[in-house]
Amino acid sequence: MAEISLKKELSGSILDLGGGGEGIVGRVYGSAVTAIDNRQEELDEAPKGPEKLPMDACDLKFDDGSFDNVTAFYFFMYLLKERHEDALAEAFRVLRPKGRLYVWDAEIKKADPFLVELDIDANGERVHTTYGVYKDDARQDAQSLAKAARSAGFSPVFSRIEDEDGQFHLCFEKQGD
Repeated sequence: MAEISLKKELSGSILDLGGGGEGIVGRVYGSAVTAIDNRQEELDEAPKGPEKLPMDACDLKFDDGSFDNVTAFYFFMYLLKERHEDALAEAFRVLRPKGRLYVWDAEIKKADPFLVELDIDANGERVHTTYGVYKDDARQDAQSLAKAARSAGFSPVFSRIEDEDGQFHLCFEKQGD
């Protein structure tokens, strides 16, 4: 089981990709968050606080430069690998200059199925959950997501990789004025 701690450290508006279900980022930042998910039932399950909109992360319906931050908490594992770059390009587009993208996810070698059990401290609220996928071509790691983010125009800020359990946390910035 992996332990993750999210403290309230971001300022400004936040677009949370795949923000339904447990809605971890929304739990921490409340009304500063616009949570999107392509499944309405996932949005319905998420706690109250954020604005919740059904939307495809690869086709965001927001103006350019609409958000200060974009978050993706165990989101990319559910997105088809061939769509990672599309979602990252859209995240780049809707971020303001100097805006940041934060990614938390897991290294996946194969998914037949792949499960990760998490014990999360969401700014003092404890959440225990399991995320999982069963799909072909699920392989991902911090390096592949970082490469896709750089292709979308992002500059790396930091990466934290927990080697023993395969969890990682990445941060990228949209350069500009």
